[in-house]
Amino acid sequence: MATSQASLAQYYLDQEKQYGAHDYNPLPVVLAKGEGVFLWDVEGKQYYDFLSAYSAVNQGHCHPEIIKTLKEQAETLTLTSRAFHNNKLGDYMEFTTKFFGFERLLPMNTGAEGVETAIKISRKWGYLHKGVLENEAKIIVCNNNFHGRTTTIISFSTDPGSKNHFGPHTPGFVHIPYNDLDALKAALEANPTVVGFLVEPIQGEAGVYTPNTDFIRGARALCSQYNALLIADEIQTGIGRTGSILAVCGDCSCQNHCERQEDTYIRPDLLILGKALSGGTYPVSAVLCDSAIMDVIQPGQHGSTFGGNPLGVTIAQKALEVVRDEKLMLNARRLGKIFRAEMEKYIATSSIVTKVRGRGLLNAIVINDTPDSKTAWNICLRLRDNGLLAKPTHGNIIRFAPPLVMTEEQLHDCISIIQKTLAEFEG
Repeated sequence: MATSQASLAQYYLDQEKQYGAHDYNPLPVVLAKGEGVFLWDVEGKQYYDFLSAYSAVNQGHCHPEIIKTLKEQAETLTLTSRAFHNNKLGDYMEFTTKFFGFERLLPMNTGAEGVETAIKISRKWGYLHKGVLENEAKIIVCNNNFHGRTTTIISFSTDPGSKNHFGPHTPGFVHIPYNDLDALKAALEANPTVVGFLVEPIQGEAGVYTPNTDFIRGARALCSQYNALLIADEIQTGIGRTGSILAVCGDCSCQNHCERQEDTYIRPDLLILGKALSGGTYPVSAVLCDSAIMDVIQPGQHGSTFGGNPLGVTIAQKALEVVRDEKLMLNARRLGKIFRAEMEKYIATSSIVTKVRGRGLLNAIVINDTPDSKTAWNICLRLRDNGLLAKPTHGNIIRFAPPLVMTEEQLHDCISIIQKTLAEFEG
Protein backbone atom coordinates (compact mmCIF):
# COMPACT_ATOMS: atom_id res chain seq x y z
CA MET A 1 0.00 0.00 0.00
CA ALA A 2 1.10 3.54 -0.70
CA THR A 3 2.47 5.29 2.39
CA SER A 4 2.45 8.91 1.20
CA GLN A 5 -0.50 10.75 2.77
CA ALA A 6 -0.94 12.84 -0.37
CA SER A 7 -1.34 9.74 -2.56
CA LEU A 8 -3.42 7.66 -0.16
CA ALA A 9 -6.78 8.61 -1.68
CA GLN A 10 -5.51 8.00 -5.20
CA TYR A 11 -4.30 4.55 -4.15
CA TYR A 12 -7.85 3.56 -3.19
CA LEU A 13 -9.35 5.17 -6.29
CA ASP A 14 -6.96 3.25 -8.53
CA GLN A 15 -7.55 0.02 -6.62
CA GLU A 16 -11.33 0.19 -7.17
CA LYS A 17 -10.85 1.07 -10.83
CA GLN A 18 -8.53 -1.87 -11.42
CA TYR A 19 -10.37 -4.60 -9.52
CA GLY A 20 -14.00 -3.52 -9.40
CA ALA A 21 -16.88 -3.39 -11.85
CA HIS A 22 -17.33 0.10 -13.25
CA ASP A 23 -20.99 0.28 -12.25
CA TYR A 24 -20.82 3.59 -10.39
CA ASN A 25 -19.38 7.02 -11.00
CA PRO A 26 -18.62 8.20 -7.46
CA LEU A 27 -17.45 11.63 -6.48
CA PRO A 28 -13.66 11.32 -6.09
CA VAL A 29 -13.45 11.28 -2.30
CA VAL A 30 -12.43 8.26 -0.21
CA LEU A 31 -14.23 8.14 3.12
CA ALA A 32 -12.96 6.35 6.21
CA LYS A 33 -15.06 7.52 9.18
CA GLY A 34 -18.50 8.86 9.99
CA GLU A 35 -20.22 10.29 13.04
CA GLY A 36 -23.56 12.08 13.13
CA VAL A 37 -23.72 14.53 10.21
CA PHE A 38 -19.99 14.33 9.49
CA LEU A 39 -17.72 12.19 7.34
CA TRP A 40 -13.92 12.10 7.23
CA ASP A 41 -11.77 10.98 4.31
CA VAL A 42 -8.60 8.87 4.48
CA GLU A 43 -6.52 12.01 4.75
CA GLY A 44 -8.49 13.26 7.77
CA LYS A 45 -10.51 16.02 6.11
CA GLN A 46 -13.98 16.55 7.59
CA TYR A 47 -17.15 16.99 5.50
CA TYR A 48 -20.82 17.59 6.07
CA ASP A 49 -22.75 14.65 4.59
CA PHE A 50 -25.54 16.04 2.42
CA LEU A 51 -26.55 12.75 0.80
CA SER A 52 -26.98 10.41 3.80
CA ALA A 53 -26.22 7.35 1.64
CA TYR A 54 -29.34 8.13 -0.42
CA SER A 55 -31.34 8.65 2.80
CA ALA A 56 -30.20 5.41 4.45
CA VAL A 57 -28.47 7.30 7.28
CA ASN A 58 -31.40 9.36 8.56
CA GLN A 59 -30.33 8.67 12.15
CA GLY A 60 -26.80 9.93 11.49
CA HIS A 61 -23.61 7.97 10.97
CA CYS A 62 -22.81 5.38 13.64
CA HIS A 63 -25.64 6.37 15.96
CA PRO A 64 -24.41 5.16 19.38
CA GLU A 65 -27.65 3.38 20.35
CA ILE A 66 -27.89 1.57 17.02
CA ILE A 67 -24.21 0.58 17.11
CA LYS A 68 -24.57 -0.66 20.70
CA THR A 69 -27.56 -2.79 19.66
CA LEU A 70 -25.63 -4.12 16.67
CA LYS A 71 -22.65 -5.13 18.81
CA GLU A 72 -24.75 -6.81 21.48
CA GLN A 73 -26.79 -8.84 19.00
CA ALA A 74 -23.76 -9.69 16.83
CA GLU A 75 -22.14 -11.29 19.87
CA THR A 76 -25.26 -13.37 20.58
CA LEU A 77 -26.85 -14.61 17.34
CA THR A 78 -26.67 -13.27 13.79
CA LEU A 79 -28.42 -15.76 11.50
CA THR A 80 -30.66 -18.80 11.73
CA SER A 81 -32.34 -18.66 8.29
CA ARG A 82 -36.12 -18.97 8.22
CA ALA A 83 -35.84 -22.73 8.58
CA PHE A 84 -36.15 -22.04 12.31
CA HIS A 85 -37.72 -19.38 14.48
CA ASN A 86 -35.60 -16.87 16.37
CA ASN A 87 -36.42 -14.84 19.46
CA LYS A 88 -36.11 -11.43 17.77
CA LEU A 89 -38.22 -11.61 14.64
CA GLY A 90 -41.63 -11.74 16.33
CA ASP A 91 -40.86 -8.72 18.51
CA TYR A 92 -39.73 -6.77 15.45
CA MET A 93 -42.82 -7.74 13.44
CA GLU A 94 -45.17 -6.74 16.26
CA PHE A 95 -43.38 -3.46 16.90
CA THR A 96 -43.14 -2.45 13.24
CA THR A 97 -46.66 -3.39 12.18
CA LYS A 98 -48.10 -1.43 15.12
CA PHE A 99 -45.70 1.46 14.45
CA PHE A 100 -46.91 1.83 10.85
CA GLY A 101 -50.50 0.69 11.34
CA PHE A 102 -50.56 -2.56 9.35
CA GLU A 103 -51.31 -6.18 10.27
CA ARG A 104 -48.48 -8.13 8.64
CA LEU A 105 -44.83 -7.73 7.65
CA LEU A 106 -42.66 -9.70 5.25
CA PRO A 107 -38.94 -9.12 5.95
CA MET A 108 -36.31 -8.85 3.22
CA ASN A 109 -32.86 -7.28 2.92
CA THR A 110 -32.52 -4.71 0.14
CA GLY A 111 -34.87 -2.11 -1.24
CA ALA A 112 -35.07 -3.81 -4.63
CA GLU A 113 -36.04 -7.06 -2.89
CA GLY A 114 -38.81 -5.16 -1.15
CA VAL A 115 -40.14 -3.90 -4.47
CA GLU A 116 -39.94 -7.38 -6.03
CA THR A 117 -41.82 -8.73 -3.02
CA ALA A 118 -44.59 -6.17 -3.39
CA ILE A 119 -44.92 -6.99 -7.08
CA LYS A 120 -45.31 -10.69 -6.34
CA ILE A 121 -47.84 -10.11 -3.57
CA SER A 122 -49.88 -7.74 -5.75
CA ARG A 123 -49.97 -10.10 -8.71
CA LYS A 124 -51.07 -13.08 -6.65
CA TRP A 125 -53.68 -10.96 -4.86
CA GLY A 126 -55.03 -10.02 -8.28
CA TYR A 127 -55.32 -13.65 -9.36
CA LEU A 128 -56.88 -14.89 -6.12
CA HIS A 129 -59.06 -11.94 -5.11
CA LYS A 130 -59.71 -9.72 -8.11
CA GLY A 131 -60.30 -12.57 -10.55
CA VAL A 132 -57.58 -11.61 -13.02
CA LEU A 133 -56.67 -14.48 -15.34
CA GLU A 134 -53.29 -16.10 -14.76
CA ASN A 135 -50.35 -14.18 -16.32
CA GLU A 136 -52.60 -11.24 -17.24
CA ALA A 137 -51.94 -9.00 -14.22
CA LYS A 138 -50.68 -5.48 -14.89
CA ILE A 139 -49.15 -2.91 -12.57
CA ILE A 140 -49.21 0.81 -13.33
CA VAL A 141 -45.90 2.64 -12.85
CA CYS A 142 -44.73 6.21 -13.42
CA ASN A 143 -42.28 7.59 -15.94
CA ASN A 144 -38.89 8.48 -14.46
CA ASN A 145 -39.42 6.05 -11.61
CA PHE A 146 -36.56 4.49 -9.70
CA HIS A 147 -37.42 1.33 -7.77
CA GLY A 148 -34.14 -0.61 -8.05
CA ARG A 149 -31.96 -2.43 -10.56
CA THR A 150 -33.12 -6.05 -10.70
CA THR A 151 -34.22 -7.50 -14.03
CA THR A 152 -37.94 -7.09 -13.41
CA ILE A 153 -37.58 -3.57 -12.00
CA ILE A 154 -35.44 -2.23 -14.84
CA SER A 155 -38.04 -3.63 -17.24
CA PHE A 156 -40.37 -0.79 -16.25
CA SER A 157 -37.69 1.89 -15.98
CA THR A 158 -37.77 4.74 -18.49
CA ASP A 159 -34.05 5.45 -18.05
CA PRO A 160 -32.21 4.06 -21.12
CA GLY A 161 -29.00 3.58 -19.13
CA SER A 162 -30.78 1.33 -16.66
CA LYS A 163 -32.76 -0.60 -19.25
CA ASN A 164 -31.03 -0.85 -22.62
CA HIS A 165 -29.15 -4.07 -23.47
CA PHE A 166 -30.51 -5.91 -20.42
CA GLY A 167 -33.54 -7.47 -22.13
CA PRO A 168 -35.65 -9.37 -22.75
CA HIS A 169 -37.71 -7.31 -20.37
CA THR A 170 -40.44 -8.50 -18.05
CA PRO A 171 -43.95 -7.64 -19.31
CA GLY A 172 -46.96 -6.58 -17.27
CA PHE A 173 -46.39 -2.88 -16.62
CA VAL A 174 -48.29 0.20 -17.81
CA HIS A 175 -46.60 3.61 -17.80
CA ILE A 176 -48.18 6.95 -17.00
CA PRO A 177 -46.68 10.40 -16.39
CA TYR A 178 -45.90 11.12 -12.75
CA ASN A 179 -48.25 13.52 -10.96
CA ASP A 180 -51.04 12.97 -13.51
CA LEU A 181 -54.32 11.76 -12.01
CA ASP A 182 -56.13 11.94 -15.35
CA ALA A 183 -53.58 9.56 -16.84
CA LEU A 184 -53.92 7.21 -13.87
CA LYS A 185 -57.68 7.13 -14.22
CA ALA A 186 -57.44 6.49 -17.95
CA ALA A 187 -54.98 3.63 -17.41
CA LEU A 188 -57.22 2.04 -14.79
CA GLU A 189 -60.26 2.32 -17.05
CA ALA A 190 -58.42 0.91 -20.07
CA ASN A 191 -56.82 -2.00 -18.19
CA PRO A 192 -59.27 -3.99 -16.05
CA THR A 193 -56.47 -6.44 -15.22
CA VAL A 194 -54.51 -3.79 -13.29
CA VAL A 195 -53.76 -5.13 -9.81
CA GLY A 196 -51.78 -2.21 -8.44
CA PHE A 197 -50.25 1.23 -8.81
CA LEU A 198 -46.59 1.34 -7.73
CA VAL A 199 -45.52 4.88 -6.90
CA GLU A 200 -42.92 6.93 -5.04
CA PRO A 201 -44.65 9.67 -3.00
CA ILE A 202 -41.70 11.85 -4.07
CA GLN A 203 -39.45 10.75 -6.93
CA GLY A 204 -36.02 10.96 -5.32
CA GLU A 205 -33.70 9.74 -8.05
CA ALA A 206 -35.61 11.78 -10.63
CA GLY A 207 -34.45 14.91 -8.85
CA VAL A 208 -36.73 15.13 -5.81
CA TYR A 209 -39.75 15.61 -8.04
CA THR A 210 -42.42 16.59 -5.53
CA PRO A 211 -45.98 16.09 -6.84
CA ASN A 212 -49.07 18.21 -6.30
CA THR A 213 -50.53 17.88 -2.83
CA ASP A 214 -53.58 16.04 -4.17
CA PHE A 215 -51.70 13.46 -6.27
CA ILE A 216 -51.25 10.65 -3.76
CA ARG A 217 -54.67 11.31 -2.21
CA GLY A 218 -56.26 11.17 -5.65
CA ALA A 219 -54.35 7.99 -6.47
CA ARG A 220 -55.69 6.43 -3.26
CA ALA A 221 -59.26 7.24 -4.27
CA LEU A 222 -58.80 5.92 -7.82
CA CYS A 223 -57.19 2.68 -6.66
CA SER A 224 -60.09 2.10 -4.28
CA GLN A 225 -62.60 2.88 -7.04
CA TYR A 226 -61.05 0.45 -9.52
CA ASN A 227 -60.11 -2.26 -7.00
CA ALA A 228 -56.36 -1.91 -7.44
CA LEU A 229 -53.71 -1.88 -4.73
CA LEU A 230 -51.90 1.36 -3.91
CA ILE A 231 -48.25 0.35 -3.46
CA ALA A 232 -46.13 3.06 -1.82
CA ASP A 233 -42.38 2.81 -2.33
CA GLU A 234 -41.13 4.72 0.73
CA ILE A 235 -37.63 3.25 0.65
CA GLN A 236 -36.09 6.69 0.24
CA THR A 237 -38.91 8.96 1.45
CA GLY A 238 -39.85 7.08 4.61
CA ILE A 239 -38.57 6.92 8.21
CA GLY A 240 -38.82 10.66 8.91
CA ARG A 241 -37.02 11.98 5.83
CA THR A 242 -39.81 14.22 4.54
CA GLY A 243 -40.85 15.63 7.92
CA SER A 244 -43.24 12.86 8.96
CA ILE A 245 -42.84 9.13 9.53
CA LEU A 246 -43.86 8.50 5.91
CA ALA A 247 -44.22 10.84 2.97
CA VAL A 248 -47.83 9.65 2.56
CA CYS A 249 -48.51 11.18 5.99
CA GLY A 250 -48.41 14.65 4.48
CA ASP A 251 -48.19 17.21 7.29
CA CYS A 252 -49.18 14.79 10.04
CA SER A 253 -47.00 15.53 13.07
CA CYS A 254 -47.75 12.46 15.19
CA GLN A 255 -45.00 10.05 16.13
CA ASN A 256 -46.58 7.06 14.40
CA HIS A 257 -49.86 6.00 12.88
CA CYS A 258 -51.41 5.00 16.17
CA GLU A 259 -52.21 8.71 16.54
CA ARG A 260 -52.46 9.58 12.86
CA GLN A 261 -54.44 12.54 11.65
CA GLU A 262 -56.96 11.09 9.23
CA ASP A 263 -57.21 14.32 7.23
CA THR A 264 -53.54 14.15 6.21
CA TYR A 265 -52.51 10.48 6.29
CA ILE A 266 -53.10 8.49 3.10
CA ARG A 267 -52.97 4.76 3.77
CA PRO A 268 -51.45 2.61 1.03
CA ASP A 269 -52.39 -1.04 0.64
CA LEU A 270 -48.74 -2.08 0.55
CA LEU A 271 -45.86 -0.16 2.10
CA ILE A 272 -42.25 -0.81 1.05
CA LEU A 273 -39.47 0.24 3.43
CA GLY A 274 -35.68 -0.02 3.33
CA LYS A 275 -32.59 2.20 3.62
CA ALA A 276 -33.07 4.08 6.93
CA LEU A 277 -34.96 1.09 8.34
CA SER A 278 -31.57 0.03 9.72
CA GLY A 279 -30.01 3.44 10.22
CA GLY A 280 -27.49 2.72 7.50
CA THR A 281 -25.78 -0.10 9.37
CA TYR A 282 -27.15 -3.26 7.73
CA PRO A 283 -29.33 -4.19 4.73
CA VAL A 284 -32.93 -4.43 5.96
CA SER A 285 -36.16 -3.99 4.00
CA ALA A 286 -39.79 -4.87 4.55
CA VAL A 287 -43.20 -4.97 2.93
CA LEU A 288 -46.20 -4.24 5.15
CA CYS A 289 -49.87 -4.79 4.42
CA ASP A 290 -52.98 -6.26 6.01
CA SER A 291 -53.73 -9.97 6.36
CA ALA A 292 -56.23 -10.14 3.50
CA ILE A 293 -53.41 -9.19 1.12
CA MET A 294 -50.38 -10.79 2.80
CA ASP A 295 -52.05 -14.16 3.25
CA VAL A 296 -51.78 -14.89 -0.48
CA ILE A 297 -48.14 -15.77 0.25
CA GLN A 298 -47.78 -19.31 1.57
CA PRO A 299 -44.73 -21.35 2.71
CA GLY A 300 -42.14 -21.81 -0.02
CA GLN A 301 -43.51 -19.06 -2.26
CA HIS A 302 -41.24 -16.22 -1.17
CA GLY A 303 -38.45 -15.51 1.28
CA SER A 304 -34.75 -15.03 1.82
CA THR A 305 -32.03 -16.77 3.81
CA PHE A 306 -31.10 -13.48 5.46
CA GLY A 307 -34.58 -11.93 5.50
CA GLY A 308 -35.71 -11.56 9.10
CA ASN A 309 -32.34 -12.49 10.58
CA PRO A 310 -31.98 -11.64 14.29
CA LEU A 311 -29.17 -9.16 13.76
CA GLY A 312 -31.00 -7.19 11.07
CA VAL A 313 -34.39 -7.04 12.79
CA THR A 314 -32.90 -6.04 16.15
CA ILE A 315 -31.05 -3.17 14.47
CA ALA A 316 -34.17 -2.14 12.54
CA GLN A 317 -36.35 -1.93 15.63
CA LYS A 318 -33.77 0.23 17.38
CA ALA A 319 -33.43 2.43 14.28
CA LEU A 320 -37.19 3.11 14.31
CA GLU A 321 -37.12 3.80 18.04
CA VAL A 322 -34.37 6.38 17.52
CA VAL A 323 -36.40 8.23 14.89
CA ARG A 324 -39.45 8.20 17.15
CA ASP A 325 -37.76 9.03 20.45
CA GLU A 326 -35.55 11.79 19.05
CA LYS A 327 -38.47 13.24 17.06
CA LEU A 328 -36.32 13.32 13.96
CA MET A 329 -39.29 13.73 11.64
CA LEU A 330 -40.18 17.03 13.33
CA ASN A 331 -36.58 18.20 13.11
CA ALA A 332 -36.57 17.33 9.42
CA ARG A 333 -39.75 19.32 8.84
CA ARG A 334 -38.47 22.40 10.68
CA LEU A 335 -35.00 22.41 9.11
CA GLY A 336 -36.38 21.67 5.66
CA LYS A 337 -38.50 24.80 5.76
CA ILE A 338 -35.46 26.83 6.77
CA PHE A 339 -33.35 25.33 4.01
CA ARG A 340 -35.88 25.98 1.25
CA ALA A 341 -36.59 29.51 2.48
CA GLU A 342 -32.89 30.41 2.51
CA MET A 343 -32.35 28.88 -0.91
CA GLU A 344 -35.36 30.75 -2.30
CA LYS A 345 -33.74 33.99 -1.15
CA TYR A 346 -30.56 33.05 -2.98
CA ILE A 347 -32.39 31.97 -6.14
CA ALA A 348 -34.16 35.33 -6.35
CA THR A 349 -30.94 36.92 -7.59
CA SER A 350 -29.17 33.85 -8.99
CA SER A 351 -28.35 33.02 -12.59
CA ILE A 352 -27.02 29.54 -11.83
CA VAL A 353 -29.94 28.08 -9.81
CA THR A 354 -33.51 28.16 -11.09
CA LYS A 355 -35.48 26.20 -8.48
CA VAL A 356 -35.41 24.50 -5.10
CA ARG A 357 -37.94 21.81 -4.29
CA GLY A 358 -38.57 19.12 -1.76
CA ARG A 359 -40.13 18.29 1.56
CA GLY A 360 -38.53 17.92 4.95
CA LEU A 361 -34.82 17.24 4.49
CA LEU A 362 -35.22 15.71 1.05
CA ASN A 363 -34.50 18.61 -1.29
CA ALA A 364 -32.87 19.45 -4.59
CA ILE A 365 -31.81 22.47 -6.59
CA VAL A 366 -32.06 22.71 -10.37
CA ILE A 367 -28.96 24.11 -12.04
CA ASN A 368 -29.44 26.49 -14.95
CA ASP A 369 -27.77 24.28 -17.54
CA THR A 370 -28.60 21.29 -19.71
CA PRO A 371 -28.77 17.77 -18.23
CA ASP A 372 -25.77 16.71 -20.31
CA SER A 373 -23.61 19.55 -19.00
CA LYS A 374 -20.92 19.14 -16.33
CA THR A 375 -21.97 22.19 -14.32
CA ALA A 376 -23.75 20.33 -11.50
CA TRP A 377 -20.88 17.84 -11.27
CA ASN A 378 -18.34 20.66 -11.06
CA ILE A 379 -20.39 22.38 -8.38
CA CYS A 380 -20.37 19.15 -6.35
CA LEU A 381 -16.59 18.92 -6.75
CA ARG A 382 -16.27 22.46 -5.42
CA LEU A 383 -18.70 21.68 -2.58
CA ARG A 384 -16.41 18.78 -1.69
CA ASP A 385 -13.43 21.13 -1.65
CA ASN A 386 -15.43 23.43 0.64
CA GLY A 387 -16.31 20.63 3.07
CA LEU A 388 -19.75 19.40 1.97
CA LEU A 389 -20.63 16.21 0.06
CA ALA A 390 -23.54 16.07 -2.37
CA LYS A 391 -24.13 14.37 -5.72
CA PRO A 392 -25.85 15.33 -8.98
CA THR A 393 -28.79 13.38 -10.36
CA HIS A 394 -30.24 13.58 -13.86
CA GLY A 395 -27.36 15.78 -14.96
CA ASN A 396 -28.34 19.24 -13.81
CA ILE A 397 -30.00 18.56 -10.45
CA ILE A 398 -28.20 18.39 -7.09
CA ARG A 399 -29.90 16.48 -4.29
CA PHE A 400 -29.46 17.73 -0.70
CA ALA A 401 -30.42 15.23 2.00
CA PRO A 402 -28.41 15.48 5.24
CA PRO A 403 -28.92 13.19 8.26
CA LEU A 404 -31.99 14.13 10.27
CA VAL A 405 -29.91 14.64 13.42
CA MET A 406 -28.53 17.88 11.99
CA THR A 407 -28.85 20.97 14.22
CA GLU A 408 -30.07 24.35 13.05
CA GLU A 409 -26.60 25.81 13.59
CA GLN A 410 -25.07 23.10 11.42
CA LEU A 411 -27.73 23.65 8.76
CA HIS A 412 -26.96 27.38 8.54
CA ASP A 413 -23.27 26.53 8.25
CA CYS A 414 -24.09 24.20 5.36
CA ILE A 415 -26.33 26.76 3.67
CA SER A 416 -23.44 29.20 3.85
CA ILE A 417 -21.11 26.66 2.21
CA ILE A 418 -23.66 25.90 -0.53
CA GLN A 419 -24.38 29.54 -1.31
CA LYS A 420 -20.70 30.49 -1.24
CA THR A 421 -19.95 27.66 -3.66
CA LEU A 422 -22.80 28.53 -6.00
CA ALA A 423 -21.61 32.13 -6.05
CA GLU A 424 -18.36 30.94 -7.63
CA PHE A 425 -20.37 29.74 -10.64
CA GLU A 426 -22.55 32.83 -11.12
CA GLY A 427 -22.25 35.05 -14.14
